[in-house]
Amino acid sequence: MVSRIVQVVPFDLVVFGGTGDLAHRKLFPALFHRFLDGQFSHPTKIIGVSRHSFDTAAYRLSIAKALKGFAGASAREDSIKSFLEMVHYVVLDVDSDLGWDFLESEFDRDPSRVRAFYLATGPDHFGPIAQKLAAHSLVTPASRIIVEKPIGKDSASAAFINDAIGAVFPEERIFRIDHYLGKETVQNLMALRFANALFEPLWNSAHVDHVEITVAESIGVEARASYYENSGALRDMVQNHLLQLLCLVAMEPPASLEADAVRDEKLKVLKSLVPIDASNATALTVRGQYRAGASEGGAVPGYAQEVGNEETQTETFVALKVEIANWRWAGTPFYLRTGKRLPQRVSEVIVSFREVPHSIFTAESGKISQTMLAIRLQPDEGIKLWLMLKEPGAGGMRLQHVPLDMNFAEAFSIHAPEAYERLLMDVIRGNATLFMRRDEVEAAWRWIDPIREAWTQMNEPPRPYFAGTWGPAAAIALVERDGRSWSEETI
Repeated sequence: MVSRIVQVVPFDLVVFGGTGDLAHRKLFPALFHRFLDGQFSHPTKIIGVSRHSFDTAAYRLSIAKALKGFAGASAREDSIKSFLEMVHYVVLDVDSDLGWDFLESEFDRDPSRVRAFYLATGPDHFGPIAQKLAAHSLVTPASRIIVEKPIGKDSASAAFINDAIGAVFPEERIFRIDHYLGKETVQNLMALRFANALFEPLWNSAHVDHVEITVAESIGVEARASYYENSGALRDMVQNHLLQLLCLVAMEPPASLEADAVRDEKLKVLKSLVPIDASNATALTVRGQYRAGASEGGAVPGYAQEVGNEETQTETFVALKVEIANWRWAGTPFYLRTGKRLPQRVSEVIVSFREVPHSIFTAESGKISQTMLAIRLQPDEGIKLWLMLKEPGAGGMRLQHVPLDMNFAEAFSIHAPEAYERLLMDVIRGNATLFMRRDEVEAAWRWIDPIREAWTQMNEPPRPYFAGTWGPAAAIALVERDGRSWSEETI
């Protein structure tokens, strides 16, 4: 099957933080792949911005090195050279008023040309950069701004950042990016629900027993220690990635795929979440921190040793039991978990349907397991539907729990674009469907803040777990108290 490539209009893209890890590992490889697929129109310009004293030639060498390291087999010398012709560099300290005129000189003078500002910086710089862009008259009617998570550290700081950006850019031109929403499987979740007659009639508490959402990482904090120590797993992963996945699983059918129609339904889910606070946090939450153990590469130190703080109380693991107070989902628990130094790198949504009300099979046929729909986001994007089927052969009626497995790469015989590839092109097109609206971000923080406050009041350290395991024993108990278990066998 051939993927149809639709070109985007010529554009100018500015990457603030252009010498940083995100730009080198994700943004430039994503742009390079879109360039190779012929999606760019001429003339397009990509401008890296940083305080480091490079010239354009030196910057291009650093991008070429990044592409060879992170863009895969497609990073050939000739194609890299062609791509780099559109890459430029400007030295600019965002805390100063110097250098902005050099940035202005890089832009096309056509006011209708798309001009995108990607803020691959810390959130403290989001508002000031937006204000500097306005002060130096760099914002045109076709300009848009892209900001990375985290947007703040709580609801108050998120509102402050949103106010600062919103004073310069209207809401429809602010793209709050969560790369999980750009994954092929996430969008296929909507196709699965709303383009097939099979699932949507069953997508409710009458038929769904429970839902699991797992985002597991096998690595530790690595180079992000200073950031992570001030964030933790709840802020870093739950407030954005996991809650966004929950919204897509649980939302009502939108009237259309227009951006606000989808985001209206996601907001309704966030507003329907049953609060977790000091009254119920002990029963509904588990926070953990990894200790020294074994990972895929061998023995690894504990989190405290990695960040150089033996007294640290930062959580590297979170498990939650979440309930949604609406007619569709009342009584169906959503179990969320995320953590570092877990056995595998995997992101998956598992929808477990209720057991059959009556079995006509004898005990010799085997146990009837639940029908489960497993939606894999990474590492191998695809969908598994676990069903009970008869084991082939003449041995009588022997039942087996087996998956119908659709791996996207095998099913469609194409390389699915990485999340940033799709999202960057959506920004240029002005399609905000896969991006978070202000009220979504702030509603998520309003639900998260009481959990952190409850943990502070409890004054208990995170529960320890060994690196290379699935988190603290309390996370297993969180689910088993309800007569259920985490579904590692589907991963």
